[in-house]
Amino acid sequence: MKWLLVGLIVFSTVLADLLQSREMKAHGEVSDFRPQGIARLLANLACRWRLITAIGFMALSFFSFMALLSRADLSFAVPATAAGLVLETLMARFYLKEKVSRKRWIGAGLVACGVALLTL
Repeated sequence: MKWLLVGLIVFSTVLADLLQSREMKAHGEVSDFRPQGIARLLANLACRWRLITAIGFMALSFFSFMALLSRADLSFAVPATAAGLVLETLMARFYLKEKVSRKRWIGAGLVACGVALLTL
């Protein structure tokens, strides 16, 4: 059961981050910080389905993490859910078309090895 929760946390976190990143890139930089500009920004963001879906996935990740902590120790839960870093690195490179440095690939590989050690 705890590995199912880990998978749910990892996938919902990755999806939330991807959707949020896509929306931030689509929206662009915020330049109007007057009250009317902020109100217009909030109204615009409230209509963005990717952002709303990302918030839903963040909530799912949070509540799944709380459920995992009720079943497993923190010393297991935090390292196990770090597997999201590996998936986020892959998705940043192939889905978002970002340039990923060699250091980031090495770091993601080390995290993957650490998560693999948890399964032993």
